[in-house]
Amino acid sequence: MKILMVLTSHDRLGNTGKPTGFWLEEFAAPYYVFKDAGAEVTLASPKGGQPPIDPKSDEPASQTAAMGRFKDDPAARKALANTLKLGEVKQEDYDAVFYPGGHGPMWDLVNDRNSIALIEGFYDAGKPVAAVCHGPAVLTQVTHLGEPIVKGRRVTGFTNSEEEAVQLTDVVPFLVEDELKRLGGRYEKAEDWADFTVVDGRLVTGQNPSSSTSAASELLKLLQ
Repeated sequence: MKILMVLTSHDRLGNTGKPTGFWLEEFAAPYYVFKDAGAEVTLASPKGGQPPIDPKSDEPASQTAAMGRFKDDPAARKALANTLKLGEVKQEDYDAVFYPGGHGPMWDLVNDRNSIALIEGFYDAGKPVAAVCHGPAVLTQVTHLGEPIVKGRRVTGFTNSEEEAVQLTDVVPFLVEDELKRLGGRYEKAEDWADFTVVDGRLVTGQNPSSSTSAASELLKLLQ
């Protein structure tokens, strides 16, 4: 069982001058769900090498068991520091793909031709595609049979009210909830910050950081 995890290489929060990147829990929790199930996990990002961690995701109040485990795991830290370049990755080599969120993907992975082609390749090959929090934004330019991949499918992702709560509504290029709806997705959500993951066929989406473990677990179920 081989799982590809794709992380952002983008480290600036719009024109605010503030740093961003991927959300650490949304990487760490799924990473260990996969590893503990015996999966071989490969990490990739548009630029390769060390992807930027959103510093807000590593604040004292945000610490989780998975994050602590990652920090005590030299092999995992080495893997993260040496992600493959996305353009060199082929879907034929993996059984599934998982996209952690954080705000970074909103600026690079959404429009990344390699990422779009990769997701379409996985899906067309009958393989599962999963994303959590802002990760589902990477689906917004992906098509299947000539239609948006999310059209008519149950999906979730970071809610408008969650974006409002972190005061970035006017900073992000678009709102995940609004865009998934605009494309014809059957958008669903739970209360803000609640663990909520939706599965529709081979598509798995999680609402927020709290949904990282459940999204990864649902992806595993599809592989098993």
